[in-house]
Amino acid sequence: MVAALSGRLDGEVDASERRRAEYSSDASNYRVPPRAVVFPRTDADVAVALEFARENGWAVTARGGGTSVAGNAIGPGLVLDFSRHLNRILEIDAQARVARVQPGVVLSELQRAARPHGLRFGPDPSTQNRCTLGGMIGNNACGPRAVAWGRTSDTVRELRILDGTGAERRLANDLSVLPGLAEFTAAHLAALRTDLGRFERQASGYGLEHLLPERGSAVAKAFVGSEGTCGLLLDATVELVELPKAAVLTVLGYPDIATAADNVAAVMACGPTAVEGIDARLVDAVRAHRGTVPELPRGGGWLFVETSGDTPAEALAVAERLRRSVDALDSRVVADPAAAAALWHIRADGAGLAGRTPDGQPAWPGWEDAAVPPERLGAYLRDFADLTREHGVDGLLYGHIGDGCIHVRLDLPIAEAPQRFRRFLFDAAELVVRHGGSLSGEHGDGRARSELLSLMYSRSVLDVFVGYKALFDPADVLNPGVLVEPRPIDADLRLAGLPPVPVARGFAFPEDRGDLGTAVHRCVGVGKCRADTRAAGGFMCPSYLATKDEKDSTRGRARVLQEVVRGALPWSSAAVAESLDLCLSCKACRSDCPAGVDVATYKSEALYRRYRHRPRPRDHYSLGWLPRWLALATLLPRTANALAGNAVLRRIGLRAAGIDPRREVPRLADRSFRRMWRDLGHTATQDRTATQGHTAARDLDVTAATEADRPEVMLWIDTFTDAFDPEIALAAVELVQSLGYRVRIPERRVCCGLTWISTGQLDGARARLRATLDAVHEHVRGGGLVVGLEPSCTAVLRSDLPELLPEDPRAAATARAVRTLAEFLSEQSNWRPPRQTDRKVVVQPHCHHHAILGFETDRQLLTTMGIKVTEVTGCCGLAGNFGMQRDHYDISVAVAENGLLPTLRAVEDESIFLADGFSCRTQAAQLAGRRGRHLAQFLLER
Repeated sequence: MVAALSGRLDGEVDASERRRAEYSSDASNYRVPPRAVVFPRTDADVAVALEFARENGWAVTARGGGTSVAGNAIGPGLVLDFSRHLNRILEIDAQARVARVQPGVVLSELQRAARPHGLRFGPDPSTQNRCTLGGMIGNNACGPRAVAWGRTSDTVRELRILDGTGAERRLANDLSVLPGLAEFTAAHLAALRTDLGRFERQASGYGLEHLLPERGSAVAKAFVGSEGTCGLLLDATVELVELPKAAVLTVLGYPDIATAADNVAAVMACGPTAVEGIDARLVDAVRAHRGTVPELPRGGGWLFVETSGDTPAEALAVAERLRRSVDALDSRVVADPAAAAALWHIRADGAGLAGRTPDGQPAWPGWEDAAVPPERLGAYLRDFADLTREHGVDGLLYGHIGDGCIHVRLDLPIAEAPQRFRRFLFDAAELVVRHGGSLSGEHGDGRARSELLSLMYSRSVLDVFVGYKALFDPADVLNPGVLVEPRPIDADLRLAGLPPVPVARGFAFPEDRGDLGTAVHRCVGVGKCRADTRAAGGFMCPSYLATKDEKDSTRGRARVLQEVVRGALPWSSAAVAESLDLCLSCKACRSDCPAGVDVATYKSEALYRRYRHRPRPRDHYSLGWLPRWLALATLLPRTANALAGNAVLRRIGLRAAGIDPRREVPRLADRSFRRMWRDLGHTATQDRTATQGHTAARDLDVTAATEADRPEVMLWIDTFTDAFDPEIALAAVELVQSLGYRVRIPERRVCCGLTWISTGQLDGARARLRATLDAVHEHVRGGGLVVGLEPSCTAVLRSDLPELLPEDPRAAATARAVRTLAEFLSEQSNWRPPRQTDRKVVVQPHCHHHAILGFETDRQLLTTMGIKVTEVTGCCGLAGNFGMQRDHYDISVAVAENGLLPTLRAVEDESIFLADGFSCRTQAAQLAGRRGRHLAQFLLER
């Protein structure tokens, strides 16, 4: 049946198990697998898909970025993903200040296109770098600047839609556009005037107050917030606003957030462009995550208030008037844009960290955006605190205080006690209704709150909603179960009834109570992995940035694994293999995902469970056992290099090993570092000097390492440095010895097991890590540090080691003793990096350096040196064994084109390419012909 639909479309139809799993959830608590996912390319495709669904009695659900936290972007029939193809900005008319867009346009793309005209779209939800205009129209999205520029409904001029019958309609300000709508409006004037539109953030239900003649019979505005239940959007004409010429941020401190809410009328009287409230516990969470936050005024709750003007002086004058008119404990006015942005980042980071309670428990949506009239907000917050204590739930508060909307995620007992979850939501709904509020202030009702509408509205108003939908969609094809004839709020819960999935012999998942199911359900679907966050220093998710396919996003992979742990898919399924195939194991999701999803670890666990005691792919033996083969090859490096240099033999060998034959084989050093270390120290230094051409190299006195009066540092000699780049280790030895330390290395060849981990050979990884502990334990027990040179191996010792060997107390102690070279140097009070203000550097942070170790210390070191630094953001694309594997070459190159390659092309030839990661240096050498240096080498160069 689906094949028949595919033949009628220009776009794609996918009914595979994997695709259905990826689209079974949005950012809500709900799971509804569709029958198929459609990616329409044209308006005609949308019409054909709708016609097919009507013919076969299937539901149709529209979807943009899938960031809905209410469950209104999932459905049991066809899900239409508008974000892949129908994502163009059709027109920007700067003079008229309007834009015409397709539904799949991401908001941040519209903002970028409008900015050169001095314009922007007013509403700005926190998901603006991945949410689509179609989704914003569906939910009537707002954001912090709605106090100045309104909600999405306030911006809409005209919408072109297909209604549920397949008829195309242009909605504007004419009730005659839809048969029966004028008569419907006239029959229900009393309800529309008295029950709807009572305050700005009354987002629950349909916004039918816009149909009133005194509101301009605005059919398009009434359609906004209908959550895909009345029509499928084809394009939208929306109004733009002028960018403020100057803005100032004022931070007001209060005893608590409820007291801050009490003062909102005085704040609003000053005409701010944004008003956000933040609770102290949310700030504490950000501080714990980051280590520090910018200075805040005294208080336990804060209002962030932005004021604007035609000049900085004008904006500052409004801010000063604000300070004088409020009853805050303390305040801080920030005119510097960079300082203001750093403060706003507290709010942005806190929104992500709110997915965990202060004690680390998962926190869920469901009651995350209730709103009350602003004058009632303080009282509501106090009553809400009592309600959460009574129900034993907790969460971190923040929100759009200026218009009465509060955001909170709570540790609701969805999995353990769905009946308690249901009871809390009904009590919370009754509380917000008592305060004259709305179940939702901007996210919509969806599956999360539609059943609760009976507590907020009378039966007669609910009947009005039924009649309104029937005018557009008489057969109830569009998003059934939402708003009208709702599904129960405790039906289709993703977490309910999940069996525990205890770890076998893989990773311990200590932060997830040792349960793999809990770990993969960290993904709540906020979709940050679909955003291009490189401008903000993010690395996630490199393969998605290359393909723009949901299957290659962190969220898509987590959704497939969620199906596995619930028993709907086996570990051996093709769906799992396809989902994880293009994961680079870069671990960027571990740091960049607000929920701390770690797909690299899940991939290792999945490969372990699939292949344990079974034959593996060839590259698991070639690349997964690479340290073994390199140990042999370093015995005869010239012979190995000669064989690799023969083009015919190289291609045959690479194909046999499961490696892409387009790859070059990195050249082995003539002598490994371990061989040099066993020789006389002067000989080793001569090797390094000859290899690198250093004019200022000092002799390496290995005999000095026996002097008992010098403290000792262990240098971790990883396989890649030892075999390919021994001069890096020699430079590091020189640096460390110059600070008065003795240098030692593990007495015998040991390995962190990285390549075994990335290929899911966890039994082998644990064996190598135990050997590692045997080799370093005495040194660590004596208080010694272990300095790593290769970021990926150093990250294994810092992170994977205690997670794979949690039962061994030596593991945690060793992890605490591990340092990067930059970390070690920064801890030395007698060392300062050389000033080199005339040098230019392009630096590629290794993904594991970014995600696990943190690159800030290296960044600060380079800043201290006074160097002009261009930092590459994003993965190099090689990422360990990924770019070497067969069928991955093209994606590897595409990932490199996201950051590394264009940056190298753009900088001057005299710029030094700095990369501590062997993979990063190899990728740059093979694809751009640029030789890279390690930090240890760079610090010794003059």
